[in-house]
Amino acid sequence: MSMIEKPLGDRVLVRAVKGEEKTKSGIIMTETAMRGQNVWGEVIAVGDGIFTQSGERIPMSVEVGDSVMYKKDMGGDPIKLNGEEYLLFREHDLLMVKKQ
Repeated sequence: MSMIEKPLGDRVLVRAVKGEEKTKSGIIMTETAMRGQNVWGEVIAVGDGIFTQSGERIPMSVEVGDSVMYKKDMGGDPIKLNGEEYLLFREHDLLMVKKQ
């Protein structure tokens, strides 16, 4: 990703982390079965945050390199940049963060 590509406002660019799509007992999970499951991704880029009505900026709570949890197939706009696939979320759509 080049320096020019940066999300606006409270948007977060996430690369999905390919996790184990198999249960502990060895059952392989299909895309349909994974729908709605909580999955993790890596934060690739973040916007500068949004402004309050009084003009104060609300800073982002995630930063590049953090791991974030989100619901698979329940949010995030899929986008392709330089041949790679990413998801673009609003920060409030993310469920949890693991700081780097």
